[in-house]
Amino acid sequence: MSRSDSSRTPGLTRRGVLGALGAAVALGSLSACGRDARPPAPGASTDLEGEIKGAGATSQSDAQDAWVNGFMDRNLNAAVDYAGGGSGAGRTKLMAGAVDFAGSDAPLDEAEAEELDGAVELPLYISPIALAYHLPGLAGHGRLNMTGEVIARIFAGEITSWRDPAIAALNEGADLPEARITVVHRSDDSGTTKNITGYLHAVAPRVWPHKGAETWPLGGGQSGDGTSGMIQTLTAAVGTIGYADASKVPDTLGTVAVGSPGSFVAYSAQAAAAALDASQMSEHATDSRLVYALNHSAEGTYPIILVSYLIARQRYADPGIAPVLKAYLRYAASAEGQQAASRAAGCAPISEELRTRVNAAIETIVG
Repeated sequence: MSRSDSSRTPGLTRRGVLGALGAAVALGSLSACGRDARPPAPGASTDLEGEIKGAGATSQSDAQDAWVNGFMDRNLNAAVDYAGGGSGAGRTKLMAGAVDFAGSDAPLDEAEAEELDGAVELPLYISPIALAYHLPGLAGHGRLNMTGEVIARIFAGEITSWRDPAIAALNEGADLPEARITVVHRSDDSGTTKNITGYLHAVAPRVWPHKGAETWPLGGGQSGDGTSGMIQTLTAAVGTIGYADASKVPDTLGTVAVGSPGSFVAYSAQAAAAALDASQMSEHATDSRLVYALNHSAEGTYPIILVSYLIARQRYADPGIAPVLKAYLRYAASAEGQQAASRAAGCAPISEELRTRVNAAIETIVG
């Protein structure tokens, strides 16, 4: 059961939930655990038993809900619990043994991987990161064009007005307001922040000398805690600009098409998937750590993407954890699981080639 489920009964453990489900079946009235109340999926099994819990990236929350619901519909004696809290918090809890897996918008660093003494990193959530702004008076022009250089200058504080000539030159005919630009960043350690700062450093290192990091490197501006806090801050004032998983951006905010004159690309799941296809595995990647080094300049792709990982240990002291965890990860990676996440969160399903590598990595997990 996802901890984000508002219907969860206080004090009821996951084992208690399973007992309640069994009692409901005996009474002939099954109440499914998850976002919706529905009967088990056709062919549902009671063979797999156990409980696992995870925490981390809030960007994955809708996808995790879809995976949890789908998995538990098919495995009636297994339970999964996923709480948010942010990528950094999720990885910290995994290393401390407080959770069995983590969701993270950034891969492990080498010190973290060494502390886990064997890690599995699976890129199962691929989504564009939208640059979202709040200019409700920009009638008839809901999407602005920007180059990487202009975006970097905005976030670095060099461009401070929405009517700056650098923005106007890329958006002929747009009635840009005189409003001051207010940059909004995440206040918590965030893998999304690491992705956007990594992009800015890659495309405009002179303007943005800061390498990718989970902590926003500059002072000033405004901030929001988590994805929801970012969106709330963006919508609270006119003239703001920030970054968030595109699936979480409301229609009341405008978004930026990124590229170069004559080749600006709006965000979409397809354009994000194309950017991943154009990327290579990182120098730190192994057969179990499927970590990407992103290509931010491939023609015709949306270059600011979020590759969010499900991270697990390779070895678990509790022998009951590994079978449930492996089955859950296989479901999340399956064509069915990826389509469920795409419907729920607008993310891009992984390719068959990547799925094969993911399933091989999952098989390295032992208990």
